[in-house]
This record gives sequence, C-alpha cells and structure tokens, in this order.
Amino acid sequence: MKKIMVFTVIMLLAAGVVFAKDFEVKKKASDFEVEAVIDKNPPVVGDNNITVRIKDAAGKAVTDAKVVIDYSMPAMPGMAGMGYKTDATLKGEDYKAVMNLSMAGPWNIVVKISKGGKRASMKFNIDAH
Repeated sequence: MKKIMVFTVIMLLAAGVVFAKDFEVKKKASDFEVEAVIDKNPPVVGDNNITVRIKDAAGKAVTDAKVVIDYSMPAMPGMAGMGYKTDATLKGEDYKAVMNLSMAGPWNIVVKISKGGKRASMKFNIDAH
C-alpha cells in the first residue's frame, strides 16, 4: 500500500512538471501593452526562448517595431555584473529571441521597443535555476 501511495505522489508531481506554465509577464510600456513569455518556468541556466507580443492602444498587434532584449545579472560580492543583449526577430505577430543565462540567480530583463522614433521599455526580474 505504501508503494502505491509513493508511486501516486511521484506521478502527480511529474504531471505538474509536464504541464507547468511558461513564465509570463504583462505590463504597459508607454503607449504599448507588452507581454513577455519565457518557455521555461522557472527560467534555467542556458538557453531560454522569449516571445514578446506588443499591442498598441487600440489592441492591434504591433509588427513594425525594433525589439531588443537586454538581460543582466547585478554585481555580487567577488563577482562583476554581467550584461547581454539580443535582437528579437518578428515571426508572425510575435517577436522571438533566445536568452542564454550564464549562471543561476537573479536576472534583470529589459524589453526595449523602438517604433517611429519613439522608445518604450518594459522591465521585469527573473530567478534562473
């Protein structure tokens, strides 16, 4: 009986991992509504795919912007801060990029949007495992 209970608990935990939701954050950035989705939750050391969706004030998808993802880890005792940048590429109505997080810990993410001479940015934090 005890083996059946242990097996059941393990199966339920495994199912939770399989169906875990992506990491998502939605924020307003100037006149835009921005949604960023990272394919792993929590984000991990190594490659993490990020998808950015941008909508204008009317709720229409913005597909003519330049989107850059800046991601950095703040300095810690005995370690200098790290900063990286990657351009997001438009695929359909989404902007896609890959962030390679070089180590576990806290990361600052800034989605920078340039459109028609105007700039906007959305900031959020993640903790890579």
